[in-house]
Amino acid sequence: MPYTLWNERAIAPWAVVGLMGMSVAMGGCAGTRKPAAGEAGLPPSYQVAQLGNNSPTVSSAAGRDLSTASDETDLQKRARIRMELALGYYGRGQLSTALDEVKQTIALDDRMPDAFELRGLIYDAMNEPRLAEESFKRALQFDERNGSVLHNYAWFLCRRQQYAAAEAYFARATELAITASTPKAFLARGVCQMQAGLLPEAEKNLLRSYELAPSNPATAFNLALVLYRKGDYDRARFYVRRVNGMPEQANPESLWLGIRIENKLGNMNERAELASQLRSRFPNGREVTALELGRFDE
Repeated sequence: MPYTLWNERAIAPWAVVGLMGMSVAMGGCAGTRKPAAGEAGLPPSYQVAQLGNNSPTVSSAAGRDLSTASDETDLQKRARIRMELALGYYGRGQLSTALDEVKQTIALDDRMPDAFELRGLIYDAMNEPRLAEESFKRALQFDERNGSVLHNYAWFLCRRQQYAAAEAYFARATELAITASTPKAFLARGVCQMQAGLLPEAEKNLLRSYELAPSNPATAFNLALVLYRKGDYDRARFYVRRVNGMPEQANPESLWLGIRIENKLGNMNERAELASQLRSRFPNGREVTALELGRFDE
């Protein structure tokens, strides 16, 4: 069962990040899409989630007010419809059609950050990194505090091992006011730092994500993985058990991590119990092969 964190490319079983959440917020009408499993971003087993932009405001006699459908101009409505179509095609993996729709969106409204962000995600999925980066940068020109763009651009850079640049954008994303998507931003930042080998920093940000959203299994897994790599096996055990203790959340990667932790602690009974679950539930997984070969430290 996937844990969408955004849209990422396979990096680690429970790595996390990608489309934080494209929201078409024009005239108060918002459309959101979930990235399809396996899309440019994390692996299907544990993907990352979605962020969204705040609804726009419009001027009124009393100051600034929330937009509603009646505030839309005809041009804005046409752009919104094109954007919703682009999101739909993107979500179904029809990238060329999605790109065509987002181009038409930009032709109608060339100052919409969401459209440039989506164009960046599409180009990224099409393996056009130069065009993707240009689109993310263009989106930030219109809204430099857009958490979704900051996150997706940071993850884009992280996947290309541009860790210092990625950290700068993740830092900006996690410094914004706390929203429902903030835990995912800390999660993505921590995963990127783990990939960069910055384990203390990764632990700090994953702990912050866990504090804000303790029920997210992707956070608990990645935190356990960082602690395991640091040799802090008792604490790693605590967090991975939060995942493996719920059958609907446990997957081959989490069970295998639990086995490796119990092996380090010398808890052979617990190791055997987890190994039994792994064999029975995921008999064809590569983790079972590693288990049978005794490759606990790989």
